[in-house]
Amino acid sequence: MADPNLSSDADSGGALEPENFAVDAVLQRRIIQNIIDVLDRYVSVDKAGAMQQALRQRWDAVGENDTQTAAQLTNMLTAQLQDLSQDRHLELFYSPQILPELNPDNPPLPAELERQWWLSSWRNFDINRVERLAGNIGYLELYGFVPPEFGAETAIAAMQFLAHTEALIIDLRHNGGGAPGMVALLCSYLFPAYPLIHLNDLHWRKNNQTQQWWTLPYLPGKRYVNKPVYVLTSPETFSAAEEFTYNLKVLRRATVIGETTRGGANPGAGYRIHDHFWIFIPTGRAINPTTSENWDGTGVRPDVKVPSELALETAHLKALETLLETASEASFERELQRSIYRVQQDLNGLRQDLISKLKVKS
Repeated sequence: MADPNLSSDADSGGALEPENFAVDAVLQRRIIQNIIDVLDRYVSVDKAGAMQQALRQRWDAVGENDTQTAAQLTNMLTAQLQDLSQDRHLELFYSPQILPELNPDNPPLPAELERQWWLSSWRNFDINRVERLAGNIGYLELYGFVPPEFGAETAIAAMQFLAHTEALIIDLRHNGGGAPGMVALLCSYLFPAYPLIHLNDLHWRKNNQTQQWWTLPYLPGKRYVNKPVYVLTSPETFSAAEEFTYNLKVLRRATVIGETTRGGANPGAGYRIHDHFWIFIPTGRAINPTTSENWDGTGVRPDVKVPSELALETAHLKALETLLETASEASFERELQRSIYRVQQDLNGLRQDLISKLKVKS
């Protein structure tokens, strides 16, 4: 286990900004040794051993006068670890502020929970936009999946605002992931109460335990069932956002539009290895109960592949065209036709802008 009491600001030297914070040979070796220690928890024993051996070689190669910035060190070690593991969750981070104690095996203290709630509330629990688009299409933009004990009320309020729209677009193009509990909560709104749907499993290396995630039998308010759902993705879509997308795609509940996601399926925890450095170690593996696989390394491929910049208008247009096929009221039909025209014009304009930008780059 990493020593949480390693060097502080006084013995680190340099400014705290990552481009200036100097990491000398002694500190590099301390950080490498602590990474080697916490890799004992990595989900794959074989890959952990290979990474530990590579880091020992890195230790031996550090010269006595070798000094790097924090940014250089974190980038170098992260690249090496990800290259060996092919695991995009495995990452070293630098913090300008002194890090608090991080022990994932212990529950957070009430003061830390209160601080986490406050930070999450400042971001509106990562629910960035909730909107009714033209043609009565719902739009929900999520920047993350916060734990439901923090954000459930806000998520429920968002789903109730959208309850009477005729189709739903869920935008995960800038979503870096989060808590599987919130994934299960929001997925539950898209299915009937019964039968319960088995969404995903997380298998943890420690104690060889498997944690199951199912849709919930009770939810406050109205469920969003028997209506089209579209999920927008990009190369930024990661982790829990990929699970949400993968769940709905496998269960044929949503059409995925955009680009292939980043490809990270191994959950884990953060470990403090120095006053200013911490590392995220994947300690589990996602297993879909339908496919017996996951999206690690491959990402989730879209059903409709378009540049992520065009995904929203593409989804909006598809939703409108689908609703027009079954429109029963003349007034609804006219509104849908007008909306289709406007969205098609917007989409054409965005395509031209994107083409122009690509020409300039080339």
